[in-house]
Amino acid sequence: MDSKLAVFYLSVFVAILVFALVNVVRQIFKTRRVESSFSKLRTKLTKEKGTTQEYYELASIYSEKKLYAQAISLFQKALKTAEEEGEEIVAPIYNGLGFVYFAQEQYDLAIRQYKEAIKFKSDYVVAYNNLAHAYERKKLTAQALEMYEQVLKYDANNTVAKRRAESLRRLVSA
Repeated sequence: MDSKLAVFYLSVFVAILVFALVNVVRQIFKTRRVESSFSKLRTKLTKEKGTTQEYYELASIYSEKKLYAQAISLFQKALKTAEEEGEEIVAPIYNGLGFVYFAQEQYDLAIRQYKEAIKFKSDYVVAYNNLAHAYERKKLTAQALEMYEQVLKYDANNTVAKRRAESLRRLVSA
């Protein structure tokens, strides 16, 4: 009986170790891939002018690293390059810029950027969600509820919007 219990505990321990090892290895490869992209893009963009996509990707990496000043500069370069190249897909760039401002608690600037993103892509659910969250942080409950309802109009199964809209409806009706 004791040997069966010991084998069971040892099996569980080995399973936990294998699970942890797999996750650590996956994280290492992910980090290496991001760092490789970061290094290549940064080197390229310091030497020559890049594309809208390259500026956007590097800005996103800076944003993930919480280097917001550099991210803002690169998002703005991405917008300028998109304008020069006549690209019309700029909504994700405005959304990324809004995210960076939001992370710095500059909610008014974030709201402006999210609205720009929505102007360029009227069904951009992520930007609506982000805009609603920014309104919530500014204590603009009615506007936040309206944005969450817009999200639900485009994506009825959006769990965040459902949960937050329900919560805000209670606040508004109280």
